[in-house]
Amino acid sequence: MITGLAVRPGSPAPDFTLPSTDGGTVTLSRHRGEAHVLLAFFPGAFNAVCTVEMRAFTEDLAQFTTAGTQVFGVSVDSLAALVAFRKAHGIGIHLLSDFTRAVSRGYGTLDEEAFAPRRAYVLVDRDGAVRWTYVESDLDHRRENAELLAQIRKLGGRS
Repeated sequence: MITGLAVRPGSPAPDFTLPSTDGGTVTLSRHRGEAHVLLAFFPGAFNAVCTVEMRAFTEDLAQFTTAGTQVFGVSVDSLAALVAFRKAHGIGIHLLSDFTRAVSRGYGTLDEEAFAPRRAYVLVDRDGAVRWTYVESDLDHRRENAELLAQIRKLGGRS
């Protein structure tokens, strides 16, 4: 499963506020009591695998919403790059800019040599606890949405 992440299942998810492609900011703790949150850390905008991954989230967005889950893509790209990426590829989820790399570093996803996050997933439940994590060993791999949705279903539906 995962080695090297700073967050572990059962631990509180570190709170953060990041700029979002929706024009505002996203604060993780604001989702407590309302929705599960899937943080999908990705190496960079306009990368082929990242593009496929973010588009797949868009295609299955209704399933994530029905499962009571908000999905956010997190990268260290500038907000302007993420806005352009989202627009160019019709991405329907909000992308968060961790340009300072503080969140990626805090969650343990940052590859210090590449100065970009590894492709990783952190599922946070409605109570703000980390419930599942996964880091890809190869940047060319990604989890399929069916697997992510199966992990979400283990948390239970809307309450």
